[in-house]
Amino acid sequence: MSEAIAAITDTAPRVRTTNPWVVLVLVCMAQFMVILDSTIVNVALPSIQRDLHFSPDNLLWVVNAYTLVLGGFLLLGGRAGDLFGRKRLFLLGVALFTIASLANGIGTSPGMLIAFRALQGFAAAFISPAALSIVTTTFTDGRQRAKALAVWAAIAIGGASIGLIVGGALTEYLSWRWNFFVNIPVGIVVIILAWRLLPAMRSEAEESAHGFDVGGAITATLGLMMLVYGIVGANQYGWFATRTIGLLATAVVVLIVFVGIERRVAHPLVRLSIFRIRPLRAADITMLIVAGGMFSVFFFASLYVQEILGFSPLRAGMSFLPLMAAIIISANAAQRLVGPLGIKMTAIAGMVIAAVGLGLMTMISVHGSYVTEVLPGLIVMGLGLGLTFMPLTMLATYGSNTEDAGLASGLLNASQQVGGSLGLAILSTLAASQASGYISGLGHLPGAIDQASAQVAGYRAAFWASGALMVIGAGLLAVLIRSDEARVDNVAIPLHPGIDV
Repeated sequence: MSEAIAAITDTAPRVRTTNPWVVLVLVCMAQFMVILDSTIVNVALPSIQRDLHFSPDNLLWVVNAYTLVLGGFLLLGGRAGDLFGRKRLFLLGVALFTIASLANGIGTSPGMLIAFRALQGFAAAFISPAALSIVTTTFTDGRQRAKALAVWAAIAIGGASIGLIVGGALTEYLSWRWNFFVNIPVGIVVIILAWRLLPAMRSEAEESAHGFDVGGAITATLGLMMLVYGIVGANQYGWFATRTIGLLATAVVVLIVFVGIERRVAHPLVRLSIFRIRPLRAADITMLIVAGGMFSVFFFASLYVQEILGFSPLRAGMSFLPLMAAIIISANAAQRLVGPLGIKMTAIAGMVIAAVGLGLMTMISVHGSYVTEVLPGLIVMGLGLGLTFMPLTMLATYGSNTEDAGLASGLLNASQQVGGSLGLAILSTLAASQASGYISGLGHLPGAIDQASAQVAGYRAAFWASGALMVIGAGLLAVLIRSDEARVDNVAIPLHPGIDV
């Protein structure tokens, strides 16, 4: 009898399980590609312009095409993962991203490069929400999730600075085309390993995919794309230009129509009751504001070290290494602090520290030094950002059911992307206005030093405004949620989206 039982046991089908930390590594590899490509081409733009004969206006679309499509499709990408399977959408997104990277690397014209950068953004809009929802549904214990999201936060923030480093090195020693080719081996490895190792992830929402909200998908995507497009173009055309006002007004109208659709359909793309979860709502609003300050820093600090201090692309990228190290250290510390301090207080402390770092960045000058005027601010800001993003990610996925994990992830990513685009557009306008005012106040034709001083005045204004955004974010988070509803142990509780916590 015992032999018979043993034989039956040996031949019974076995459920293959994957170590959750292996799952985390896989999805973080894909997310790293997405974040990397948001900045990796920045230092390569002059080389791209020379080789493909871009006009100055069109050159900006090498960056903006990616941002525009990514921001526009994030909500759709997040909900699609819930409805059609997160593993399935994750694999599809990585495959499209890899193909688009190859096409960009062999691009022969401005139109081709811009088109496939847009395809990269489209693929990224499916990768990011699927990846984050896989993390949040894989790690259900609050403290384990805190550790996993600390790694996620370091990747999400640090990938942007690493993009500048990698982009500078590849452009200087190989070619700008390798900024895209570098994604291909990573993408192939992720596809193979994810196909074999990621468990199939089905949700209740996936079972009802036949009720997909087509009207909501069209209006949400169109509204977000028009919003991001209007924001991105505002720096070039002006905030009060007819084009800008028309796009933003139309975007608002389309998004209002979207809300109306979501209130009436049986299977909405965005279940509006999810916004009754106060920590989730507060995290998305805070992320919208904080991302505007963070992304602007990478842009203006990179310009300062290259155009004022005269750094080469590689040296400029390497100058952000201390920022990355600070983020890794503080993100690791954050997952230990959220227990005793609470998620809310850890995030607030991070934003305040980041604001102090940005205050230090305002000390830059025309004849400045990287070591004395840039490095201290980068380190302090990095320590603050590492403490900020992991807790905000925990709050943004707070209380969402498994079938809404992709939606919660998509909302967070959309807040970050739209906030970054909006912040950069506003602060670029502020910096340009400050520089113009400096020149106007000279009373004589500006020389080279005057032009440099005007640029620095603009950068200082942008850093002040970025610090103000961090302070505003901290204040909002302090007001919008209670400390007792943002504890680590609570995050693992699958609350119903209709419960107002």
